[in-house]
Amino acid sequence: MEDLFDLTGKVALVTGGSRGLGRAMALGFAAHGADVIIASRKFDACEAVAAEVRALGRRALPVAAHVGRWDDCDALIQAAYAAFGRVDILVNNAGMSPLYGRLSEVTEDMFDKVIGVNLKGPFRLSAVIGERMAEGDGGSIINVSSVAAVNPAPRSEPYGAAKAGLNNLTRSFAFAFGPKVRVNSIMAGPFLTDISKAWDMEVFKKRAATSIALRRGGEAGEVVGAALYFASAASSFTTGSVLRVDGGT
Repeated sequence: MEDLFDLTGKVALVTGGSRGLGRAMALGFAAHGADVIIASRKFDACEAVAAEVRALGRRALPVAAHVGRWDDCDALIQAAYAAFGRVDILVNNAGMSPLYGRLSEVTEDMFDKVIGVNLKGPFRLSAVIGERMAEGDGGSIINVSSVAAVNPAPRSEPYGAAKAGLNNLTRSFAFAFGPKVRVNSIMAGPFLTDISKAWDMEVFKKRAATSIALRRGGEAGEVVGAALYFASAASSFTTGSVLRVDGGT
């Protein structure tokens, strides 16, 4: 059974990999044998996670990139292939959901940034890397979506719309790049990562007691099992799927 989750010899690229779910997945992949490319906007934060990956005996490449910009996406792809010659696992994890008041207060710039990071960037990275995977030895693309895609909530409308689009891309890219490339989505619920620092935790705990089956938020490490499943041979007959990892939200 251990062989099913063995990633020895694989190269994983994780966007938003410097903290939260991205960091947890990067370290989880490394612990199972993969070399890892860690991408986020701040190089120093990427290098800190890269050092943790190296401490596990794996190679690591930190890359500063804003995935909402296609030029940055293309530069990230170029850096990844220059360093490793391949990408076997792509995790589109980078995301953002800025706070706002009334819907009319959402500026065009804010809207464009949310769509750019959550949808446009994953499209570009998946399109280019997925094509290379399909022409080579295959691979796995994992999109990190959100329950906001199917359970719209106030004050997250652009974010929910972008994540719904990401679920759509998951299905369509599975057909575009099959049979050699598998494309799946982790639809995440409320995780207690950096983003939760902006929450009123007392209000959240009261809501969780009645609206989440496990009655709590998730810890970052609790996404790793799903990520390993999709990244490895364990999911060899799974593609175009959207898996809720949300505590029963």
